[in-house]
Amino acid sequence: MAYCFIVGELSGNNSQMDKLWSILPIAYAWIVAVKGDLHPRLIVMAILIAIWGVRLTINFAKKGAYSIKFWAGEEDYRWIVLRQDPKLNKKWKWALFDLAFISIFQNALVLAITLPLLAVMESTTPFGIMDFLVAALLLGFIILETIADRQQMSFQTKKYKLLNEGKKLNELPAPYSLGFNTQGLWGRSRHPNYFSEQAIWVVLYLFCISAGVTSYIFFNWTLVGSMVLILLFMGSSLFAENISLKKYPMYADYINKVSKYVPLRRYDRIK
Repeated sequence: MAYCFIVGELSGNNSQMDKLWSILPIAYAWIVAVKGDLHPRLIVMAILIAIWGVRLTINFAKKGAYSIKFWAGEEDYRWIVLRQDPKLNKKWKWALFDLAFISIFQNALVLAITLPLLAVMESTTPFGIMDFLVAALLLGFIILETIADRQQMSFQTKKYKLLNEGKKLNELPAPYSLGFNTQGLWGRSRHPNYFSEQAIWVVLYLFCISAGVTSYIFFNWTLVGSMVLILLFMGSSLFAENISLKKYPMYADYINKVSKYVPLRRYDRIK
């Protein structure tokens, strides 16, 4: 928390926590796995988190987020927009926001979403068929998120290549002329990557059920982390969509025709 706040404020780059988001869960998972005497269930959970984290870190690195100068790198566009908000455009206001939300809250949340491992560590239930099913489901959502991210990166890379050739957005060929991706998973969900990300941590919690450490209709206190994450993504997606509505004329039509998270009916604007 201190690192993210101090380095973010001194460098003016508030994506310090973004760089750690995919790395810290791997460390937390393996710490618990080792403390839990490398129980098979903990090992499987830690491996799946490592697969998620390595993939996300590589994907983030491709966007230029990391640099030899550890404080530098590409900053998330949402922080740039937020700093211009009248409610936060004073230096002291932004510093408080950086401290409370970016540095403290997000670090606490990253820890919280990995806490099902801590609950599972107490279990004496052998690794069984339900664990295999939960692991397969979690891996499936990691694959789904990977596909969504690749589709988005491919679309945006091609779009900006065309724009850098001197063409205006409305002069680009379909579907790039819209400005936003409506291809593949993005034609059935406005945020397939967010949907997958939320599902990954909810499914991780299901190991608590397979381990038999739940009560009160499958409830364990470590469920709180994934539920708070869902709330965070609800706010983040709303903020991102408000930006897109201002940039792209057809985005309102996209919102009306495509579900926010769960991939459902196909967007039929572009044939």
